[in-house]
Amino acid sequence: MKKTDIKNTNRRNFLKKIILFLFGAEAAFLVFDFFNGNKKENVEPEDLYEAGHTHDFEPGRIYPFTSGKFYIYKFDDGGIIAISYRCTHLGCTINYSESDKRFICPCHASAFNIKGEVLSPPATRPLDMLPVYIKNGIVKVDINHPKKRKRFERSQLVYG
Repeated sequence: MKKTDIKNTNRRNFLKKIILFLFGAEAAFLVFDFFNGNKKENVEPEDLYEAGHTHDFEPGRIYPFTSGKFYIYKFDDGGIIAISYRCTHLGCTINYSESDKRFICPCHASAFNIKGEVLSPPATRPLDMLPVYIKNGIVKVDINHPKKRKRFERSQLVYG
């Protein structure tokens, strides 16, 4: 055997070991992520904003919560959603126009329907929704974990 053959063999074996190690590390990461990635984040009751009792909200009305920076809307079927105050265009505080039945951004005139979906640009994605939890008739909103919706994504109600 020549010296060059020994160097090539050692180099080849070394590269094989590195590649096998990388594949093994990636497989271990995927297995670890699979078993630990599906855990839901625990929301402690003290982390939630208490908005009131379900009977406090009339269907078809908007309720602003300035301290929590969100609006609550109760549908005719009893479903409740919480929508962020922040426009998804540049983060301005949106207002609800009772006469137009829509949310309007005073900065650049983006408009959103009652579910927070874009009606007119420049905003390109719906308003963020805040998870709503109802326990024993008390409506609580998770103001620390807004759900960012993608462009053209339909509204989704979150029930606890």
